[in-house]
Order: sequence, then C-alpha cells, then structure tokens
Amino acid sequence: MIQRFWRLATLLAALVLAPGAWAAIPVYGVEVVRAYPHDPQAFTEGLFYLNGSFYESTGLNGHSQIRKVDPASGRVLQSRDLSPTYFGEGIVDWRGRLVQLTWVNHVGFIYDLATFRPIGRFSYPGEGWALKEVRRLTVTADGVPVKNVNELEWVKGEIYANIWLTSRIARIDPATGHVVGWIDLTGLVSPQDTGGNEDAVANGIAYDAVQDRLFVTGKLWPKLFEIQLVRRTGADGG
Repeated sequence: MIQRFWRLATLLAALVLAPGAWAAIPVYGVEVVRAYPHDPQAFTEGLFYLNGSFYESTGLNGHSQIRKVDPASGRVLQSRDLSPTYFGEGIVDWRGRLVQLTWVNHVGFIYDLATFRPIGRFSYPGEGWALKEVRRLTVTADGVPVKNVNELEWVKGEIYANIWLTSRIARIDPATGHVVGWIDLTGLVSPQDTGGNEDAVANGIAYDAVQDRLFVTGKLWPKLFEIQLVRRTGADGG
C-alpha cells in the first residue's frame, strides 16, 4: 500500500535528468484499458484509490482541496477546501485518517478519512511533496541522479514516481533507489486537451491492489486513465 513509501519523502527535489540516462533502462509504453472523466480544473498533487473511490488533493493557493471522487462519473462526492494561504500537496490514507501536506507552509493536516473532519496538524521543515520522512533514497538511473521526483505510489514492491515536467514515470527499487524501468505516458493527452497549458503535466498515480489496476492522470487533465504496461523492443524503446 502507498503508506509504505509516502513516508520516504519529502526526500527529492529539482534537477532535470541528463538525457543519456534514459537509454539503458527498459521503457514501457501504455495501453488504455479505460478512460474516466477528470476535473480539468484540478491541479492534481496527490492521488490514491480506496474502496471504489479516488481520493485526490489539488494544489494552487485558493484552489487547494481534498476530495473523494466517483470514478465512473468524475463527480466529487466529498471535499474540503484549504485556506487560500496553503498550496495543497500529497495525501495518504493512514489508519482511518487522511494526511495531507502543503508545499511551502511547513504544515500538514490530518483528517478523519470517512468525514474529512480535521483532527490534527503537524509541522515539518522544507517543502512538502510527499509525506513523512523516515529515511532517504538517492534515486539514480544508470548512475545519474534523478530529481524532480513528484507524486508517488507503491506498486507491487516498487515505488512508481512521476518525474515532474516530463511524461515519464520512474519505477524505483526501494532497496537501492535505482530506476529499474521507465513508463512513457506520451500521447495520453494532447495539447488541445489541456489548452496548451505548460503546467498540465502528468502527475497522479493510483493503484488498486485488490483488482491489480493502475491509474494515472495529470494536472488539469480532462481524463484519468486505467492503463496496462507494454514492454517496448530494446532498452531505449526502439
């Protein structure tokens, strides 16, 4: 479950991966199993799937909230707004609670998962991207450091991580921090789908462990996708 790795971070921040490091690691394309509606105004920062619903946190000051969403319709079943002071970041379910970080406010919030009723808050240093740090991983691809690691999901013993400002997801070995595969989301949405907004990047991974389903979306994307991975020929996808 995702709580195992959300606790790994606020660990990673900003440097673009050198292009040569993409080549020697297996690359997976995707096939769309099903497309679901997604709020095109949602600046997605955190996402998980639980008991038939998506739980999502959105960012931007004045637009940040947590929400429970019906997958089939995209309808928001339940929500709670953050004060405009806060820019919402990652969320996780933890023992009947929903825990949320903020970006630069050094404050996290704890809610009752069933009702979204606030039940606590906590502080931490630095920027909040994922959740509570218990140890650090240096993420590398063929020995090259990987930064801009964003929204995370625990999938079958690996950490799946969006790489901010790219259409790639890194599959990370949690024991070593090595990237063992890339997932290429290119083509899931077009610039026309997002109005050409440069902020509308892939961000949001959810995994249904019961039915072995993988979901992805992005900031300001009009769709959320259930996908299957397709291994490309050759390590570089060629």
